[in-house]
Amino acid sequence: MNAGLEALRRDLEDAATHLGRPHDLRVKPMFGGLMAYIGEKPCAWLSAQGLALKLAAIDQDELLACEGAVRFQHKPGGPPSRGYIIVPPWLCRDTARLAQWLSRSAEAASATPKKRPRPKARP
Repeated sequence: MNAGLEALRRDLEDAATHLGRPHDLRVKPMFGGLMAYIGEKPCAWLSAQGLALKLAAIDQDELLACEGAVRFQHKPGGPPSRGYIIVPPWLCRDTARLAQWLSRSAEAASATPKKRPRPKARP
């Protein structure tokens, strides 16, 4: 695994431990990066761009006000994500502050209703 992704994973794990939720955090490889889940709900995306947290709109604005925070882009030159914000590297290294943001991400994820399965088309 990429050393940068491994470092971001450790930062995220440290934040989950700080919250007392290390066993709730799951990280799975996906599309060349890592998807992180808390309570089985997606909360973060780790990629070459950095650690992106899935946040509610009100929290997105607050994080974007921090120096170095930007919207995640799934593809270079593609549209910015509506829900994921890249956490500045300086904040990733501050376990207590990252834990606060991870908590907000977990709250937003738990507030998101489950998608209902699409009804099957009748022949």
